[in-house]
Amino acid sequence: MAVEASGTASDLVQVVSLLAAGVIAVPLFKRLGLGSVLGYLLAGLAIGPFGLGLFTDAHAILHVAELGVVMFLFIIGLEMEPSRLWGMRRAIFGLGLVQVGACIAALTLVGVAMGFQPAVAFVAGTGFVLTSTAIVMQLLEERGTLSTPKGQRIVAILLLEDLAIVPLLAAVALLAPGGGETSGAERAWGIGIALLSVAALVAAGRWLLNPMFRLLAAAKAREVMTAAALLVVLGAALAMQLGGLSMAMGAFLAGVLLSESSFRHQLEADVEPFRGILLGLFFLGVGMSLDLAVIAANLGLILASVAAYMLVKSLVIYGIARALRASHAEGLERAALMAQGGEFAFVLYAAAAGAGIIDGTTNAILTATIILSMAMTPLMVIAFDRLGPKASPSTEGVEAPEDLVGSALVVGFGRFGQIASQPLIAQGCPVSIIDTSAENIRLAEGFGFKVYYGDGTRLDILRAAGAATARAILVCIDDRAMANRVAEIARAEFPLVPVLARARDREHAVELIQAGVAYQVRETVESALALGERALLTVGAEPEAAEAIMAEVRRRDAERLELETVGGIYAGLDLIRGNAAALHKAG
Repeated sequence: MAVEASGTASDLVQVVSLLAAGVIAVPLFKRLGLGSVLGYLLAGLAIGPFGLGLFTDAHAILHVAELGVVMFLFIIGLEMEPSRLWGMRRAIFGLGLVQVGACIAALTLVGVAMGFQPAVAFVAGTGFVLTSTAIVMQLLEERGTLSTPKGQRIVAILLLEDLAIVPLLAAVALLAPGGGETSGAERAWGIGIALLSVAALVAAGRWLLNPMFRLLAAAKAREVMTAAALLVVLGAALAMQLGGLSMAMGAFLAGVLLSESSFRHQLEADVEPFRGILLGLFFLGVGMSLDLAVIAANLGLILASVAAYMLVKSLVIYGIARALRASHAEGLERAALMAQGGEFAFVLYAAAAGAGIIDGTTNAILTATIILSMAMTPLMVIAFDRLGPKASPSTEGVEAPEDLVGSALVVGFGRFGQIASQPLIAQGCPVSIIDTSAENIRLAEGFGFKVYYGDGTRLDILRAAGAATARAILVCIDDRAMANRVAEIARAEFPLVPVLARARDREHAVELIQAGVAYQVRETVESALALGERALLTVGAEPEAAEAIMAEVRRRDAERLELETVGGIYAGLDLIRGNAAALHKAG
């Protein structure tokens, strides 16, 4: 009993240390601007075999934590409807194939130049080509670029790399001593099993998953729905693994198949907590796996390998990005994000070691090289953010205003400006429109609008856009400071032209009034009042009573705003109707 209690306490210490390492390191590193990934990696190193020694088998943790990567790919798949994935086919099989092929060739040559035998150089280079899906996806998510076009191009390359693990493992089998003796029938059998696994998963996704979730939803057992979500993710991963494909690819396909399901959001909510914890555990495990003894014994070779592989891979990625018409900034960002090796390299190197292509020491050196490159990636991204070029929108195909004449000038053509312009256009008024977003301008053209590229905070642009002859200037900019600046310039330079402005909130409305605008409206006030009136009718108020109440609400709001203009944002508090007294009375 005492021995059993001791073992339980030891296990609990390890669990607590894992949680504590993440809870302490991640907020600290994010506060320092270094990102969560680097925090997890260094925390893992601190508690691992070469730190405090709380763990001795980091690879066992990695095997479990790889499920975090699997769940991450499932959630990404939920965001990609089949039509959207089909639209990415050129990026996946075009950009992805070009980058993977070029990087394999270049990194194999690097290995040969470093003295490796051709077979070993090929294995080392191809392992480094397989970028870390976990790190890149996490960084894209933290940077808010996962759903942007440039982020989706990176996702397409990562998907191709996941697919590439299958032919690369087959190549390792062929390079093994006696591997060439593998019969064509055996290779065909392996390919057939892989295709059969994909077909079975697609069939299950189309005809089994939705009926299953409908039955479980009818049972109204929340814990069973969560278990079913995990069953789908892990079952799909297992099916792909048994078929010789990657677990992450299986989870991604399952997510895609469920992306149009009515249970999509429920599945995402159920899987998300497990994904976050296991993905953090994966990074901790990678940090623990950093064998400092191997690094110390082969320091020169490992540092040279990290530098050479990352530099050459970065140059190839950047060159391909530029050759395929990506901007200079996007090419550099892609190179910074994808210059490292990834978790699939561990699988490839283990297979190569088992086949006798590389020995144990070489495997340890290559693995340490991959882990160091993964640890370097957050630092490279930070360096890019601070030192790299700032992306500027392309103005190709858009025009600047010149001698425009109109009854109204609209400054800013986002969601607010588009609606505000409609009554004027319906009346037949000539309307001049300027905006600083080239993308918005191009999109507007497809809907029949002529929008000019111009910064409304510049007097020369306002003159060129016809502000001097306009009968009204509408300031519809989302940015608060810019809106104030446009209003101030317009009132000073064109005092006879009324300025009507969009306000972000009450405080901004006061600022605009003090800047001299003729009229301002808070961007949410009319929609909020309309919703409030509908709520009155819904709870049973008579239409006449609701109309009178709304008139009183509008009067009190306007009176309060007048008081705030003079006495500050807290003036007129007695005009606000609070619910505290009513709740106290009800209690």
